[in-house]
Amino acid sequence: MALASHDARTVVPAGNRLGEGVVWCEREQALYWTDIHNAVLWRHRPADGQTRQWPMPERLGCLALCQAPGWLLLALASRLAFFHPETGELRELHRLPGRGDTRANDGGCDRQGRLVFGTLHEPAQGDKQPVGAFWRLNADLSLEQLPLPGVAISNSIAFSPDGETMYFCDSLDKRIQRCAYGDVIGPVSTFVALSDQPGEPDGSAVDAEGGLWNAQWGAARIVRYLPDGRLDQILVVPTGQPTRPAFGGPALSTLYVTSAHDGMDDAARSQDPQAGHVFALDVGVRGLPEVRFAGHPDSAAPR
Repeated sequence: MALASHDARTVVPAGNRLGEGVVWCEREQALYWTDIHNAVLWRHRPADGQTRQWPMPERLGCLALCQAPGWLLLALASRLAFFHPETGELRELHRLPGRGDTRANDGGCDRQGRLVFGTLHEPAQGDKQPVGAFWRLNADLSLEQLPLPGVAISNSIAFSPDGETMYFCDSLDKRIQRCAYGDVIGPVSTFVALSDQPGEPDGSAVDAEGGLWNAQWGAARIVRYLPDGRLDQILVVPTGQPTRPAFGGPALSTLYVTSAHDGMDDAARSQDPQAGHVFALDVGVRGLPEVRFAGHPDSAAPR
């Protein structure tokens, strides 16, 4: 294991309250991500430095690129919808089933182009409980619950290069788990236990070699794990609450990282002035192209 010396640079001083869900669009050579609690979709093009924002009708947990040109798939707090940034058109798909005190959180497309996402518990009072679930939106736009354990804060959803392993976690449990993945879900096992480590596992990305890069909330670091679970690298980032990494850039060799200042008071923010910004690191490993959702917006109703 090596403590990596890669220098993290700020690429967007976004100041997001809860920056999350970052993905790289190869077609546009642009980053998309969400500031969940401020209900804003962001886009940044590194080549010309242009940054845009779109207000959302409610909090946006995660998003996916689509095979259909110009469209995104959104997992909003209470519903799934297609969104066309250039026209502003929103086409609703499903209201999320289940409890009224859960919302969509982390997610991403599997290698077959299906969106897999999890929910997060937001109780009116008391502690979060593992009452959330993991869901899959198929290419025919049908929605199914995956037979995985209940979850309080779903995170770290990612897939091996061959698509046969799914990674996921409940951040409060401080374990990244994995299962055999396909049309049928296999038994769940622990991939990495972080019980003796600082911070909590948040979002993840998988590189072309099968390494899993995990943002660790509260620990100011991104950690790379080998496919067998061994710790390979620790990358220090200049903020305490990194949320999710994504590979991007023309060669897919830049690791972009979102972050958050959620939960920080004024004193904490003064000690962490870059909280909520988007960072980039050149890590010497190539990522994989972001898989696009295979379903078509023409099957959804306009709103």
